[in-house]
Amino acid sequence: MNRVEISSTESLEPLPWMHKLESFALLILEKLEKNNWDISILLCDDETICQLNAEYRNKNEPTDVLSFELGETVEEDGEKRFLAGDIVISLQTLYENAHYFSVEPDEEFRRLVIHGILHLSGMDHQTNDASEPMLQFQELLLEQTKEEHILL
Repeated sequence: MNRVEISSTESLEPLPWMHKLESFALLILEKLEKNNWDISILLCDDETICQLNAEYRNKNEPTDVLSFELGETVEEDGEKRFLAGDIVISLQTLYENAHYFSVEPDEEFRRLVIHGILHLSGMDHQTNDASEPMLQFQELLLEQTKEEHILL
């Protein structure tokens, strides 16, 4: 059984759809055939993600999603669990990107969750070009889950 922990920074108001975010992340883990994975998702503002981006990537600018792969196996109650890592999503940049790319915020949100989980799965991309295999797989998963929603 996979587990997803969702949290948000204090700067954000209470988010009534967090259970939908958890369900969507669990669905993606299931589609990727991941078992006994633990991930966390932190929702934040641009200021928070900018600080993390500067500290860990030497880029002093906000971004939409960051993934911090832990990749550690632990034993809990006789069961092996995989601590995959953390995903951080800036809701401010998410909405800006949705507007810029002329997509619904819900679609962009799902894209970022998938993107983060793929990084935690060990996938990577060198550019943001649509021909990148990871980004093609991301869009395939997005299409396969288009009936699922987080914000709606």
